[in-house]
Amino acid sequence: MVQVQLKRIYEPPQKSDGYRVLVDRVWPRGLSKDAAQIDLWMKDIAPSTALRKWFNHDPARWVGFQEKYRAELHELGDKLDELRARAKKEPVTLLYGAKDTEHNQAVVLRDVLAEKRSRSATR
Repeated sequence: MVQVQLKRIYEPPQKSDGYRVLVDRVWPRGLSKDAAQIDLWMKDIAPSTALRKWFNHDPARWVGFQEKYRAELHELGDKLDELRARAKKEPVTLLYGAKDTEHNQAVVLRDVLAEKRSRSATR
């Protein structure tokens, strides 16, 4: 079974987080690397700078953001496979800095990972 969960980087780490992966391109403000307690920072899997600036955490742009980010993720198959393989071994928590818990890249990434699992399971 594959376990992928989401959490704001500012929430205290817990043992149940498992392997903690920061999926932001920019380091979260006001947080030291020690306090973050991450296992991996996957800057390259985060939305491009241009897409991040275009979205600007505007819920009105959410549908467009999802489409554009999914297209970017499509080019990063190896990185997705890396996350998926890790999540088969232990829980993986995708960490993000955004205040909006429903409209951020970690939500899209989790959904893409779930879809990929579903497709590969049906083959």
